[in-house]
Amino acid sequence: MAGFQKATKKRARLRLALIGPSGSGKTYTALRIARGLVGPTGRIAVGDTENESASKYADRFEFDTQPMTRFSPRDFIALIADAAREKYDCLIIDSLSHAWMGRGGALEMVDQVAKQSKSKNSFDAWRSVTPEHNAMVDALIRAPMHLIVTMRVKTEYVVEEVNGKKTPRKIGLAPVQRDGLEYEFDVVADMDGAELVVTKTRCPTLQKAVIIEPGEPLGETLGAWLTDGAATETATTTATQVPSESRSGEGSPVARPARPSEQAQPASEPAQAARNGLHGPDTPAPDEDEWKAEGICTEADIVTTEAEVRSLSEVAKTLKRDDLRKKCGEKLKATCRRLGIVPPPKPAQSAQQREPGQD
Repeated sequence: MAGFQKATKKRARLRLALIGPSGSGKTYTALRIARGLVGPTGRIAVGDTENESASKYADRFEFDTQPMTRFSPRDFIALIADAAREKYDCLIIDSLSHAWMGRGGALEMVDQVAKQSKSKNSFDAWRSVTPEHNAMVDALIRAPMHLIVTMRVKTEYVVEEVNGKKTPRKIGLAPVQRDGLEYEFDVVADMDGAELVVTKTRCPTLQKAVIIEPGEPLGETLGAWLTDGAATETATTTATQVPSESRSGEGSPVARPARPSEQAQPASEPAQAARNGLHGPDTPAPDEDEWKAEGICTEADIVTTEAEVRSLSEVAKTLKRDDLRKKCGEKLKATCRRLGIVPPPKPAQSAQQREPGQD
């Protein structure tokens, strides 16, 4: 262990998420911010999942594009590796929501794994899909260039009783991606037409900022904040075999930014590296209960019926750990509030799970 060192601000690379509905100007704004961020000569790449919609701005901005037709986590890992290999200064992923619910995305992967499994349960399928999604998030965090992603939004509602009638009430917007992914970014902003509202930032200048017609000046502000520090070493990239098939089933290895610990790792162990995902190479892989609980919590965000909620509750009752049962119980209560239904009974420890002599 190297021990503690004096903390210093280092030059860093931006991680920016722009969240908004279709037509809110996310792509155009991302291109403007990117140009201000990297300057007039900086190289910008766009991973375009939106039927090459970014190319409509080719007369306004200079950038290179890579159209995407499949959206599995490994496809996005490969995209980042391509941009790193070609030494782009900024990569725009437009949009990252496709990695969740697009063709070949995480939700579709879960459905396919569930159909092929003996249990047919989608929450068990997350055990296979979550490591790949974690590996993608890890690649986003460690990408050796500035990164701007766009994400679509879903409207969140709760059902309330008003004058004896159940009435839905809008409580806000959430990005179409795994719950909590937005916290991995330095700056998160909601887009609504010509207005950008910063909802999370590590840049002090942008605290509670509301920016009209955001563009190059915002990119310059972020660039100044990021470069006000000591230089950092250039990140290295190594070719790492992604678990299962590679992007779009081509069967070839793809590159992704490597952790220092992975560079010394035998080539025969990449699947374990991906299983570690965000848990890190030195952290034990989650146990069976942790995989199951993560699947329950993820499913709770997308279920739409009371029967589905009660099915998840039954699975939660089989968890052996109190903390995981409590976590799933709270998540299911939130789902019930969203759907306007009565919460199922609290997932209690079953008699079979109690230690001998435990009441």
